[in-house]
Amino acid sequence: MAERSFAKEVGALRLGAGQTFEGEAILAVTKALLQSGVGYVGGYQGAPVSHLMDVLADASGILDELGVTFESSASEATAAAMLATSINYPIRGAVTWKSTVGTNVASDALSNLASAGVTGGALIVLGEDYGEGASIMQERTHAFAMKSQIWLLDPRPDTSTIVRMVEQGFELSEASQSPVMMMMRIRACHMHGQFIAKDNRRPPFTARHPPSSSCSHEERRRAARLRSPSSD
Repeated sequence: MAERSFAKEVGALRLGAGQTFEGEAILAVTKALLQSGVGYVGGYQGAPVSHLMDVLADASGILDELGVTFESSASEATAAAMLATSINYPIRGAVTWKSTVGTNVASDALSNLASAGVTGGALIVLGEDYGEGASIMQERTHAFAMKSQIWLLDPRPDTSTIVRMVEQGFELSEASQSPVMMMMRIRACHMHGQFIAKDNRRPPFTARHPPSSSCSHEERRRAARLRSPSSD
């Protein structure tokens, strides 16, 4: 799939608390990740979430300012393996790929995440190519999520709801010490809408500068609390 430039649109990712964000849902997901204090993001391109990778690439300057690491992964399995950072460190991470074909490729890494648990929040944004306009056989992610005991969020196609699900997905992941999947169907990915923005949150630790491996459990919990909106 040809890349699309979001060079102009990514400026909206700098909006602060109280300002109105207007744009495509893929941009809204990126803004929600930054508002959630994500420390690293990655993924593998595939419809209908290919544009999320394009947005992240075009927003490299904003990501660098916040200390967020971005990596375009060689496969879905490589992207899932990135989330291992959140197993040992209180760093929020998010990856994206096309499901369900891509989820099958990532299954080994995902099974390890589901069994080992996570310290920092781990969110997987899935492009659910299902239903009208789908390009593959009619498969869904539900069965895999049940098999691996991974939370699966299925937000209705509303920009404010999708943003809220990203933020609460990280909270759910940390509270349950489990990775969380969030489905984005074809029309939801490309719809336009608006929501009231929040300030972007610089992560207390990043994948570039993780906390020491000798960091105590209480220090990890304290770092997690620093990330929580309730501490603002």
